[in-house]
Amino acid sequence: MSLRGTKQSHVGKRPCKVRDCFVPRNDNLVENYIFINLSMQKILIANRGEIALRIMRSAREMGIKTVAVYSDADRNALHVRYADEAVHIGEAPSNQSYLVGEKIIDACKQTGAEGIHPGYGFLSENAAFARKVREAGLILIGPSPEAMEVMGNKLSAKAAAMKYNIPMVPGTEEAITDINEAKQRAVEVGFPILIKAAAGGGGKGMRIVESVGDFEEQMQLAVSEATSAFGDGSVFIERYVSSPRHIEIQVLGDTHGNILHLFERDCSVQRRHQKVIEEAPSSVLTPEIRNAMGKCAVDVARSVNYTGAGTVEFIMDDQLNFYFLEMNTRLQVEHPVTEFITGIDLVKEQIRIAMGEAISFKQEDLEINGHAIELRVYAEDPANNFLPDIGTLQTYVTPKGPGVRVDDGFEQGMEIPIYYDPMIAKLITYGKNREEAIERMIRAIDEYHITGITTTLAFGKFVMQHGAFTSGNFDTHFVKKYFTPEVLQTDNEEEAMIAALLVERLLGRKKNSTNNTIAIESSNWVRNRKHSN
Repeated sequence: MSLRGTKQSHVGKRPCKVRDCFVPRNDNLVENYIFINLSMQKILIANRGEIALRIMRSAREMGIKTVAVYSDADRNALHVRYADEAVHIGEAPSNQSYLVGEKIIDACKQTGAEGIHPGYGFLSENAAFARKVREAGLILIGPSPEAMEVMGNKLSAKAAAMKYNIPMVPGTEEAITDINEAKQRAVEVGFPILIKAAAGGGGKGMRIVESVGDFEEQMQLAVSEATSAFGDGSVFIERYVSSPRHIEIQVLGDTHGNILHLFERDCSVQRRHQKVIEEAPSSVLTPEIRNAMGKCAVDVARSVNYTGAGTVEFIMDDQLNFYFLEMNTRLQVEHPVTEFITGIDLVKEQIRIAMGEAISFKQEDLEINGHAIELRVYAEDPANNFLPDIGTLQTYVTPKGPGVRVDDGFEQGMEIPIYYDPMIAKLITYGKNREEAIERMIRAIDEYHITGITTTLAFGKFVMQHGAFTSGNFDTHFVKKYFTPEVLQTDNEEEAMIAALLVERLLGRKKNSTNNTIAIESSNWVRNRKHSN
């Protein structure tokens, strides 16, 4: 770590120069700052797979060396081979490797890395880890631990946002543990209601309650699931918004007090309350609503003096009224669609901000150019309730051509580990308008060849060709409303017909071949076709 200048103060164990970037001086409120200016020659990426590679590529373009960390399962992973250095941090389970903050910090000290980029998932929103990074004299490429703590709890996040009169879904403003009191509040809010875990995410600890008679059972289930998933059984109540759209705003904040937004992403196509397809911009926002949401997102970020890249999430009803949901204090999986429509490399901005630089552009400099769509390619079987389908990538050929980007961390012959999220890649397409982006996504899906496992590619093509999606008239219930396993079985029937024709052709061309050989070849073809979706 290099520090320029002569006047110095101290925050914990870290030397700081009174000049360019803000560092919080207390652990309660992000209000008092001193200025520092830091430069990083080497950073450690505390993550794996596609996001580790994506961060490393931007760092390399900036002339910054990178350090990879890896578990036993990732010993031969692409991100390990791409980095300038790599450090083994433990066994395959994430709680013995990627989630052990002390091992990450030790790897920094071992390699001389000055900063840590946590990516997303794992330790990216862990305030305790962020504080340990600071205490170790290292730079976290992300927001302060204080901001993480406030926004990491939905109730404290709502309290911070309310100071700026951000629209909120009607409901309780505090955690409720007494069932009788909670039931009374639910009646006041009006059914249907949503019980949500205060520390939750990914749909865990969340229950929709249609009537007062179901309330007690559903609240007990929500509290139990929240306690199991987050170690915190606190829940609160909100009115359930029917036909919701999930709209989020990308924000950037620097250490000079500048906060701006980079427009919205529509993340309404979900399964199990988790995103599968995202796009930017949204097909339903008017310029007036976009400006209003952007201002609210900036105000939410300002409520905690946010630094770095973050996302403010909103829910929107069928009348285009929007309400604050939460803030994700990290880079999002779907950040590439924002990069496409703005031309901004968000990872480079994160690194520059962490080094104390001011954002080099202003809000008025930004404009939306074109349209981008992202499909998360999961090793999951959509016809079997999207359950993971782990195996070996027997064939792995990615699409190419104009307006196509693939962020991945695998290659042909590699195993999909059972220990981590089953996402193989992110397939992103860009076009001059939404129609072209959709057309390119369909073409890219057809060119994406994966065998050995079942993926969400076929599901993605189904969505791209469905009238509800192409018209923009859809919500977070898209899968529930329109998708059934039979949709993909129809494709399988077409494949069986094609296979039958192939057998006829083989019989005609290979009169000297045995029937057994022909059967084997056609069976292999059908199996490969099945697993290439």
